[in-house]
Amino acid sequence: MAEIQGTYDKRFAAVADTLADLLDRDDVGASAAVFVGGEPVVDIWGGHTDADRTSAWDHDTIVTVMSTTKTMTALCALILADRGELDLSAPVARYWPEFAAAGKQGVLVRHLLSHTAGLPDWPGPLVADDLYDWTAVTSLLAEQAPQWEPGTAAGYHSVTFGFLVGEVVRRITGRTLGEFFASDVAGPLGADFHIGLPAEHDHRVAQLLPPPGQTDEFSSGSAVDGEPDAAIGGIRVKDANTAAWRRAEVPAANGIGNARSVALVQSVLGNGGVTQGVRLLSERGCEPAWRAEFSGEDRVIGIASTYSAGFGVFGSTFGWGGWGGSLVMTDPEAHLTVAYVMNQMLDPRRQSDNRGLSVVMAAYDGVRSQLLS
Repeated sequence: MAEIQGTYDKRFAAVADTLADLLDRDDVGASAAVFVGGEPVVDIWGGHTDADRTSAWDHDTIVTVMSTTKTMTALCALILADRGELDLSAPVARYWPEFAAAGKQGVLVRHLLSHTAGLPDWPGPLVADDLYDWTAVTSLLAEQAPQWEPGTAAGYHSVTFGFLVGEVVRRITGRTLGEFFASDVAGPLGADFHIGLPAEHDHRVAQLLPPPGQTDEFSSGSAVDGEPDAAIGGIRVKDANTAAWRRAEVPAANGIGNARSVALVQSVLGNGGVTQGVRLLSERGCEPAWRAEFSGEDRVIGIASTYSAGFGVFGSTFGWGGWGGSLVMTDPEAHLTVAYVMNQMLDPRRQSDNRGLSVVMAAYDGVRSQLLS
């Protein structure tokens, strides 16, 4: 069985066993963390940062978590809403006047957060290099018309989500999303999570590894056969392993951290706005994270989905996952937050990927054990 590093409450031993099992099977390197009541009960890691398995995954190893980043971007918006600086029911154009173009006067902030704004992509294909020009990509979004009447349908805003919400945050605060997150979220919590990574941390970053059978040309815009579709564009695995990607701010996808930092930040929403004695927002200010804004078929990904203000809602839990396998889930009733982060990507179109869910289920074993003790 793979060796697991870190610490965990003995009642949550199933989480450590699960991570070891994953490392024995699909994973190369990974970390898992669990917070209950705003306090850590699991902080573990294991495996390697490279495909050749020559460099051990360490306590401070970090990695790109892809769309799990959206949960951090959404939290920034909820903090501003809780402070009274952002009205989720206000037109986006109140904060970003240029956005009213092409019939978008009625698009509300909550539409951006719930994937119902009708702006799931840009008019033409964009590649990673295009995403590094914030002004250019947000201007394109401001200029285009929605693909459906905002608020009436949902379609996953895979990459546009971060630029839409991020530009609203920038207009209100005068700071980029990454800067606001660093100063008002990660800083107070001491969380090792970054949207726009300073160069001095590069040596700690694990390389993302393409799914088995794929090369690093594998793209988020790939067809089922794994070949990039030029009509879609997208982010390639090789893009996410570059310095340009790490320096940029792509707030829907290029957050870099580990399970400890992801769980620490998101546990704020699962524990009434406070974690480890640090309060970021009020208890009431957390509620939009699990209050459904839309339920129905997502017209982009083609499955039944429920979205709140920035999160997927799954029964009594909420959270989101990233392309390749990372995941964070929060249960506000149990005051539970679980995170799983890895470097070995899987392609769910070719094989099932229940790694993150298995960590979540193991965490619930620990919660039940706590209740019985």
